Amino acid sequence: MATLTIRNVDDVVKERLRVRAARHGHSMEAELRAIVTEALREEQGALNLAEAIRRRFAPFGGVELVPHPDTPAGEPPDFEQ
Repeated sequence: MATLTIRNVDDVVKERLRVRAARHGHSMEAELRAIVTEALREEQGALNLAEAIRRRFAPFGGVELVPHPDTPAGEPPDFEQ
């Protein structure tokens, strides 16, 4: 595994990280790993499209998505002709 060093972190940011880590029962290092992992997971597209749309529009009052109605599939083609 790789080792990363982060320099010049603002004191306020470091304190907020310390408090957040304590709330989750983690060390600051473990909390940073969780934050980075989650941020990159979301960036990869781990969310489905509907969830991504909901999150994008939530600050503006949200959006109501109507699910596509289920339609039965037709009969399969007959290739024996």
